[in-house]
Amino acid sequence: MSMTVRGQDHFRLGLLFAIGSAFTFGMSGPFAKSLMEAGWSPTAAVTARLAGGALVMAVFATIVKPDWIREARAHARTVVAYGLVPIAGAQLCYYNAVSHLSVGVALLLEYTAPILVVGWIWGTTRRRPRAMTLAGVAIAVAGIMLVLNVFTGGAHINAAGIAWGLAAAICAACYFMMSDEVSADGSGLNSITLATGGLVVGAVAVGLLGLTGVMPLTFTANNADVAGLIVPWWVPVLMLAVVATAIAYTLGISGVARLRPSFASLVGLGEVLFAVISAWILLGEAVTGTQAVGGVVVLLGLALARQGDRSAAVTAATWPDAGPIEETASPARA
Repeated sequence: MSMTVRGQDHFRLGLLFAIGSAFTFGMSGPFAKSLMEAGWSPTAAVTARLAGGALVMAVFATIVKPDWIREARAHARTVVAYGLVPIAGAQLCYYNAVSHLSVGVALLLEYTAPILVVGWIWGTTRRRPRAMTLAGVAIAVAGIMLVLNVFTGGAHINAAGIAWGLAAAICAACYFMMSDEVSADGSGLNSITLATGGLVVGAVAVGLLGLTGVMPLTFTANNADVAGLIVPWWVPVLMLAVVATAIAYTLGISGVARLRPSFASLVGLGEVLFAVISAWILLGEAVTGTQAVGGVVVLLGLALARQGDRSAAVTAATWPDAGPIEETASPARA
């Protein structure tokens, strides 16, 4: 098999992982909302999600990678930073933003992360992204604004909320940049180790915030309403832990490890679209015509960004959308 074919297969696999991650992450909002409507505080829902996800991942990691604890200790600085910033930090900042802003504006601010990623790579590598990639970023963000009904809203905005929302965006950008440090072929920090260790650290951090009273921590044993069905509280908790956390983070880290973080973050924009669809199915929240148009615009932006990558040959020595790299340069993971 040629280097070009291997590079293309590597990219396709990463793309599938990234899309799967966006889909499963998108389910977290509806399941968390069902818990909140049953009386749970946001911090309690986050704590249950991270703690449950950490438990599931710990069992899974122990089976498929028995030395994950040793590896996590060897990379303790990365694991702790990942758990505190992209996992615990992003959720903490987002929920604080929601307390000051409308949900649409808060989520929109967090989803400026792809722009931060593209800008960071541009600034650190001094390699200007392709015009089509930049156009894809702009169009995808515009689509998100339509999906979230930002243009039709009367959103309340204040300085504190904007600061928290931008802080969430920085944490989300760190997710993509730090996940890029993971090896897709097992020669570096394994994605399973990073996901498991990060979730453990994040669960402890968010739990401590609740226990110390920094964030309200309220649990209930009330039944939850999911897709019109009245289910025990542990059903949405289980879905949050297994699907929207354990599976989502593993797919996401594995995907970013095979893609440039700038493009992986663009694919991650699909989480908003998947969240809208999940909310419609699970919570009966109707999708408006504007949101449907916005979804099409998001997909168009992602397609343009991908087309920008297709303009250059995909080889073992290139990342998607990065353009040609000199033969003397260090090869990318393949």
